[in-house]
Amino acid sequence: MKVCMVAYTYYEEDNRVMRYAETFAAQGDHVDVIALRHPDEQPYSEVQGVNVLKIQTRIQNEKAKRSYLFRVVLFLLRSAWLLAKRHRRLRYDLIHVHSVPDFLVFAALFPKLTGAKVILDIHDVLPEFYASKFNAGRQSFVFKLLLITERVSARIADHVIIANDLWRDRLVARAVREDKCSTILNFPDRRVFCRRSKTRKDGRFLMLYPGSLGKHQGLDIAIRAFGKICDQVPHAEFHIYGDGGEKERLIALTHELRLDNRVFIHDGVPLREIAAVIADADLGIVPKRSDTFGDEAFSTKTLEFMILGVPLIVAATKIDRYYFNDSLVRFFRSGDEDDLAEAILELIQDPELRQRLAKNGLQFANQYDWESNKDRYLDIVDLLVPSEAAARLKTTLATKSGSSPQ
Repeated sequence: MKVCMVAYTYYEEDNRVMRYAETFAAQGDHVDVIALRHPDEQPYSEVQGVNVLKIQTRIQNEKAKRSYLFRVVLFLLRSAWLLAKRHRRLRYDLIHVHSVPDFLVFAALFPKLTGAKVILDIHDVLPEFYASKFNAGRQSFVFKLLLITERVSARIADHVIIANDLWRDRLVARAVREDKCSTILNFPDRRVFCRRSKTRKDGRFLMLYPGSLGKHQGLDIAIRAFGKICDQVPHAEFHIYGDGGEKERLIALTHELRLDNRVFIHDGVPLREIAAVIADADLGIVPKRSDTFGDEAFSTKTLEFMILGVPLIVAATKIDRYYFNDSLVRFFRSGDEDDLAEAILELIQDPELRQRLAKNGLQFANQYDWESNKDRYLDIVDLLVPSEAAARLKTTLATKSGSSPQ
């Protein structure tokens, strides 16, 4: 097959986009990805057999609504032009568009009208994501407009993939037919997140959060919680890796609490590098707020920590209670820095509990890796784009029966 993916993200940092693309490439398919690039990167690279076309840079830690919208629309126009140009030459069989935003699916209109099938992959439900990012109400004009956009975008696609079961129920209720919508979680790819021994033997206790730095992630709560107990555990440090709109505020909070030598905020790193960083940690923290968006957003980090054998503290959000239980993670009340501080102190001081959570989490995650679940995705693709082998078989059977293939 010839496949193209469109994603307003950095390819090397996005587990969801990488695993789809590299699955096709491993089968010998031609795979292009249209994505963002960092200012110091070249506009083209080849990664594990995938052609990555990096057409636009992005302002890190974007906060302004108009600037954010302008750059997303600019990416839409550029990707639509490039996709049409390459489709004329290559004749793509499948276009897989990754949201946010949903309306990037319009970039695939020309290929769709000329025979390509289109998948819309919704990583985050856009209306709720927008409301969380820019503090907009559900009754606002923009929120209602995004609901309309979601519905139209879903109807353009031949199939819609959504990142968790709670969001699938919501999407089916307001935007898409049930038979046209499938749930595929952010399953870790074992080629990236493979078990490895810790390389660090320095006596420190490292707590870790890797990912986006949005308000709904609750990292300010985690920093304040650590500040409450850090004097009791002088060997402990909290490391944060990532970029996002809250980064400057988190750095300022660290200064304010005089935690500069205990809390370290790093830039985001490529996925293959962050896997080694996670494996070297003693404890993972996923401190999401249970707001409209965060309460139902399934974190990519939980399964990644588990599959690398790292114990976890997780906010007791609706989505995390849906998939996990107390034998797998140490829950705390979302938004409660005192409860989180207590949980951190408990796990630092109780190595047996850490070991038990890590063991149970690893056993659970073994069923939730990409290798065990990629057939869900490939079955969707096969329904949309029958393989050449299946097409040849159909032609052969039709010839033997004396009829023409339909």
